[in-house]
Amino acid sequence: MESRGGKDNIIIILGPTSSGKSTVAIKLARKFNGEIISADSRQIYRGMDIGTGKVTATEQKIARHWMLDIVSPKKNYSAALFKKEAEKIISDILGRKKVPIICGGTGFWIKSIVDNVNFPRVKPDWKLRKKLGDLSATKLFSMLKKLDRERSKSIDKKNKVRLIRAIEICKKLGQVPQGIISGLRSTDYRFLQIGIDVPRELLHEKIRKRLKKRFRDGLVEEVRTLKRTGLSWKKIQSFGLCYFWIPLYLAEKISLDELEERIYLAEKDYAKRQMTWFRKDKRIIWLRSYADIEQEAKRFLSYS
Repeated sequence: MESRGGKDNIIIILGPTSSGKSTVAIKLARKFNGEIISADSRQIYRGMDIGTGKVTATEQKIARHWMLDIVSPKKNYSAALFKKEAEKIISDILGRKKVPIICGGTGFWIKSIVDNVNFPRVKPDWKLRKKLGDLSATKLFSMLKKLDRERSKSIDKKNKVRLIRAIEICKKLGQVPQGIISGLRSTDYRFLQIGIDVPRELLHEKIRKRLKKRFRDGLVEEVRTLKRTGLSWKKIQSFGLCYFWIPLYLAEKISLDELEERIYLAEKDYAKRQMTWFRKDKRIIWLRSYADIEQEAKRFLSYS
């Protein structure tokens, strides 16, 4: 849908893990004839449903979703690939006179669309990757922090794949280019970025409650299944959060109670990092109630 200024409108629903983004996006999609593009760096992988909080098949029937289950977890996927594919999908949705609704918590992926980020063409250094692959996520994060402190503030410090790629770029270019971080290129779209504002203590309660549900839904078995498909424990752990800790439980290195607490703390830390990233963008409108969110979207889309 085109705005009065001639640019096409895109709604973005963002926020920390467990904030209820998907529910809001689905309601907006039904209300305003929209389709949802997931901006989540883990939900793109097949077979990683429970641990990533992927919307259910029933929810996908309520509103069409894109960028879910598009690649095997045996393969790597980048923000650059996301941007390229998402832009095609946006064009398709707009071409059918519908509203694109981007929903997710991977801040850099969202930024790549909003600010039309230009990615550096740094080819993979397989020798360096092999060398870095033997290091722990903690060691990799420490290396990145020394190379580029600014990038280290926003990256998932448990995600070895992203850490290695960031280090690879730094080694080649000296640092992750500021053009990527600042994103100053113009775009053909007009964006409404809405952040789901959840009080901290309530968010922590929601994280705990959702984690317990995931265990009941078969989270541990999901990781066992990933292993049976041929993924190494090392590869599974590279996805971070619950995927980092469950292999340790299955190896009997930590108890079930400790596993739950470790994942809970990791999710809390992740939510904090997400909010640190999002709070830097003053264009984001933070709202708590769905009624306020719908009203803001209505104004944005110029509905009477």
